[in-house]
Amino acid sequence: MIILLPPSEGKAAHGRRGTTWDPATGPTGRALGEMRGQVSAALGKARGGDQKLLGVGGDALARARAANQAVIGAPTLPAWQRYTGVVWDHLDLSSLTAPARKAALASILVPSGLLGVVRADEQVPDYKLKMGASIAPLGKLGRFWSAAVTAEIARLARGRVIVDLLPKEHAAAVNWDLLPDVIHVDLVARSGGAVGGHNAKAAKGLLARHLIDGADGSTVGRTVAAFRHGDYKAQVRA
Repeated sequence: MIILLPPSEGKAAHGRRGTTWDPATGPTGRALGEMRGQVSAALGKARGGDQKLLGVGGDALARARAANQAVIGAPTLPAWQRYTGVVWDHLDLSSLTAPARKAALASILVPSGLLGVVRADEQVPDYKLKMGASIAPLGKLGRFWSAAVTAEIARLARGRVIVDLLPKEHAAAVNWDLLPDVIHVDLVARSGGAVGGHNAKAAKGLLARHLIDGADGSTVGRTVAAFRHGDYKAQVRA
């Protein structure tokens, strides 16, 4: 099974001493390194981005701009430790045994505005750039990345079921028609209300962990149906 999860807006700062980011390294670097270099160069020309591009202001904008201008050669962390948002906190990969965590990390793919797509165990720099952003001269990043991201997901998921837990912004960067064996999973509010905010993100992290703990390629649908949460239920999209 391959699980597609979004990155988080919140990210751990800095990185491990002695590690530096090369866009062409890691499991996805060979295929995506050149395009990552183009995005990094565009961020440099934009001086890291402004409030409109990055969606933050004040100290958060200053940190994001500094990080974005220095991604090449920046200290790294594994993606699962870099992403610190609600989904990833509730996924709680650190609580798995080492063998189970190694398997889980290799099964999680993360589409990203800077990186295209990465495995959860790949080394990534600190950065801030949404997949839905538009930056000169590349245009909207979802369109820029679409063909390459779709091809890389197909390569990494060959022979395995793909479970889509992506929000609309990231899902729009994938050409689903070119991917076989995809299961799209949605959270549905038991109250009938809208799905969003902190609680929905927490539920998505718990759902991803539920899948990791209990699913294989032949039982994803049953595992989705067995997810239990006070406010949400999970269902396979028709």
